[in-house]
Amino acid sequence: MDEKDRQIIKTLKDDARAGYADIGNKIGLSEGAVRKRIKTLTDEGTIKKFTVKINTAEGAQAITLLATNPTYPTQEVVKVIQTIPNIETVYEVTGEYDIITIITGNNVTEVNECIEKIRRIEGITKTNTMIVLKNW
Repeated sequence: MDEKDRQIIKTLKDDARAGYADIGNKIGLSEGAVRKRIKTLTDEGTIKKFTVKINTAEGAQAITLLATNPTYPTQEVVKVIQTIPNIETVYEVTGEYDIITIITGNNVTEVNECIEKIRRIEGITKTNTMIVLKNW
């Protein structure tokens, strides 16, 4: 990945709906070159998904810290978590907790239903959830 790829990724993080031509004009590449680079970044798995981030005033968001039973492979627990609706992002981390999830929903009830589904996953031993009040 070179500097132009990093600029493309930054532009897409700021605006996932940015068009190829707009990105090209911004970073000094042709539309075709941007299209090819985005396809390569996607095919390689560098770009995993394009997403929409809603304002917390328009919905609800939570960060949930999850501890797992060491006898269960964390990757297997993550695979189950990723099948649950409203899971936006899953991170495997070090420290007291093994997994962090970002959950989004239309309201707190929807987010809470997602958290309850996570708590029922075999291998999850502890959760710690924070509702996001405001994102900057």
